[in-house]
Parts: sequence; C-alpha cells; structure tokens
Amino acid sequence: MPELGLSDTVVQGASRRGFLARVGRLLLTTAGGGFIAAALRAQSAEAYHFCGHIFTTGSCPHPVGLPRIDERGFPLRASDGKPVDDLGRTINSQGRPVDAEGEVLRDPDGQPLAPGPRTRVCEGAAKANGFRAHIDGAWYRCCGGHVRKLVDCCGYTSKRINGDAALTGYCYRGRKVFCVMYYDTKIRC
Repeated sequence: MPELGLSDTVVQGASRRGFLARVGRLLLTTAGGGFIAAALRAQSAEAYHFCGHIFTTGSCPHPVGLPRIDERGFPLRASDGKPVDDLGRTINSQGRPVDAEGEVLRDPDGQPLAPGPRTRVCEGAAKANGFRAHIDGAWYRCCGGHVRKLVDCCGYTSKRINGDAALTGYCYRGRKVFCVMYYDTKIRC
C-alpha cells in the first residue's frame, strides 16, 4: 500500500465540502490576512466613532471632522475645544481667523483677514438637507474623565445622514434624528 501524504490524509478524513472550506480559509488567511485584519480594525474603530456614541447614526457635518460643539451649538475643534468658523479656521473672540499662537491671520497686503461665517452645526446640517433643525434631547457618558453630552440633531425627516430610515432617538413631537454631535462639559466623572 502506498504511503499517504498530508493532503491525502486530510482528504480521506473529511468530506469534499469540509476540505474545500479548510483550504479556502487557509488561502484567505495567507493571501489576505493583512487585509482582513485591517478591515476588522476599521469595523472596530467605526463602531465607536467618538467616545460615548456607538456608530448607528452618523455625525453631523462639521468644518473639521468630529462634531464637537460649544454650549450654544457652534463648532469647536475636537482636539482642543478651540472655536472654528465654517471654513475650519481657528478663530478668536472677535471671530477673526488666527494662527497657532493666536495671532490674527493676514492677507498678502498685511491686512487682517475678515471673519468668516460661523453656523450652528445642527442648523447647518438642516439647511443643507432641507429641514428645520431642532435640538430636543440628549444623553450623557463619561469620556476622558469628564461628562460628555451627546446631542441629537432632530427634524421632520424620514432619512438620517446615513441615508437610511431616521430613528426617534431623543427627538420629540414626531421629529427624528438626522445626525449626532457632542459637547464636552467640565464636570468630572
């Protein structure tokens, strides 16, 4: 009787379907292992697109990325809480764009740049998507040692920013969630 090789032994001990499934997994693991690992990391990162919020409804459009807002709903830079205008430029208390040291930005002639518009994040999302903005309710989580207020941007809309059916969330009077944003309080947790 001839000596059997490893592959012959495997084939003899399993059905064709089981064998093909194992071979397929082996090929996928060796050929696409890095791709699969990257995809799984991306899924994990997307599940919590910002602290306190599981990725079910997308973030409201924001000039610089994550939808951090101040107590009145205006955009802040997520990394340090500095106010930004609709162009994403850091601004001072007069609304003028400033550099990293807080100096007013100037045009090529040395004149201070004019302030840009600054729109409340939910109102900007509503205007761009054809509904009237409402901030109805919120919920709270501990993030980075401080209480974070997570806020639903609501409206009479059947779709949310994701493009799928809008959810009630913390919205009232038949309004539904379009997108979400957050406010970082100074309250320790």
